[in-house]
Amino acid sequence: MIERSFFCFVLLNLNIMNLKNIAQPFTENFPGDLSRNPVQRATPKVLFATIDPVGFDHPELIVFNDKLSEEIGLGQLEEKDIDFLVGNNLPENIKTYATAYAGHQFGNWAGQLGDGRAILAGEIANEKGEKTEIQWKGAGATPYSRHAGGRAVLRSSVREYLMSEAMHHLGIPTTRGLSLCFTGEKVVRDMMYSGNPQEEKGAVIIRTAESFLRFGHFELMSAQKEVGTLQKLTDFTIKNYFQNITSEGEQKYKDFFQDVCTKTADLIVEWFRVGFVHGVMNTDNMSILGLTIDYGPFSMMDEYDLNFTPNTTDLPGRRYAFGKQGQISQWNLWQLANALFPLIKDEKFLEKTLNSYGNYFWEAHDKMLCKKFGFDEMQQTDEEFFTNWQELMQELQLDYTLFFNLLEKLDNISDLKKDFQEISYGFLDETKLEKLEDFIAKYKLRLEKNTISRDESLALMKKTNPKFLLRNYLLFECIEEINNGKTDMLEKLTKALENPYEEIFSEFSVKRPSGYDDVSGCSTLSCSS
Repeated sequence: MIERSFFCFVLLNLNIMNLKNIAQPFTENFPGDLSRNPVQRATPKVLFATIDPVGFDHPELIVFNDKLSEEIGLGQLEEKDIDFLVGNNLPENIKTYATAYAGHQFGNWAGQLGDGRAILAGEIANEKGEKTEIQWKGAGATPYSRHAGGRAVLRSSVREYLMSEAMHHLGIPTTRGLSLCFTGEKVVRDMMYSGNPQEEKGAVIIRTAESFLRFGHFELMSAQKEVGTLQKLTDFTIKNYFQNITSEGEQKYKDFFQDVCTKTADLIVEWFRVGFVHGVMNTDNMSILGLTIDYGPFSMMDEYDLNFTPNTTDLPGRRYAFGKQGQISQWNLWQLANALFPLIKDEKFLEKTLNSYGNYFWEAHDKMLCKKFGFDEMQQTDEEFFTNWQELMQELQLDYTLFFNLLEKLDNISDLKKDFQEISYGFLDETKLEKLEDFIAKYKLRLEKNTISRDESLALMKKTNPKFLLRNYLLFECIEEINNGKTDMLEKLTKALENPYEEIFSEFSVKRPSGYDDVSGCSTLSCSS
């Protein structure tokens, strides 16, 4: 297992971080508001506003991702670098800024939004020339802040740090967490929007990505009819992040849009593979690079339920429920298509591309399910098989991840009812048990149609189906421990999430304990999370 360094209330003397090479190509290429004024306001016709982190007098380091730091070219941590991790006393070459974007939230146009809790340092390149953007989340107000003065609480910061790393090790495109610090301040937050605000410990997370560009950046310029800036932004994005595109003129923008569609579909299929529910798939939370971005009221799937949404703000409509994520990603791409229309100007192309999106998505989705079941290739009867499986999972309230883990052990199961009862959140009566037995019989018959051996089939399943998921109740327990000055759970979860296809800790390979069923933060959360 990979060894990592954990920090809580203590600092280690290592090497200095390589901050002198941080550059700001975004601010060098686009119009911005240079006033450094943090007052919330509209900043029309610009893509960023310069802003300073607020500064914190008593920061304390919780955890630093030393391996990621080395990978992106920052080097190792020295004691005095704690200032950088919260945005204090920055070197003169780092000119910090927040970006402006727009978006559709819960299906409605929200107008100008922007980095309300995020402040960017710029980007750094490693020895291979690979570039990574670095930003603080929770380091103070920007012109785009709405609540809590741009601060973040420990609860949401721990969730984002750990979950983004968990997704990375699952093999899913994502932003990542570099560090997590206490700010020494208290932040008032109404966790469930219930009219009961409470003081919580403040925190700052540094998160990284190849780029934090979103659909909303393009929507903002298009809505403001800043076509020149929109074109410049698109050219910048293609040049820096879509270097496979070599076409020119309008075709270049068509190829760009097609690539974004493909990356988006591939990402959502990966979410389906592991049972990840984002919870708030607004267009401003959609990465142009097909990354998982903005970890708020997310959840990993416990009991399989296509209608499950972890976001209390999404009730009762369940717009962003697990089973709707494919359709919502297409809807979001329609909004991006509208934004790019001034550059593409081919309505038939856009319609054709978006109308074919569903076919691509569901074909990729079914191929993914084949791997989860250990099938070497899709057959005509598999679509009906998958539908029957979904109905069975929901009726029997089976745990999504543990179900596939059990299928891998199917040859050795002697008591079907006992083993499957242990992964059900309901009760398996005789009628339900008969349905389960019937399904298992059909599954075994389907396996016989494989052209690969059983060992090869199992190998396919084991590299597709994780053994460990970072469930909300585990995050809840970890946050409680960190609040009490302990890091044992943090260390344990980090080891597990770095090896998600192995069973490192058997106590994590169980369904959600019933005691957490109705605990806020364990099954459902609000956008405040």
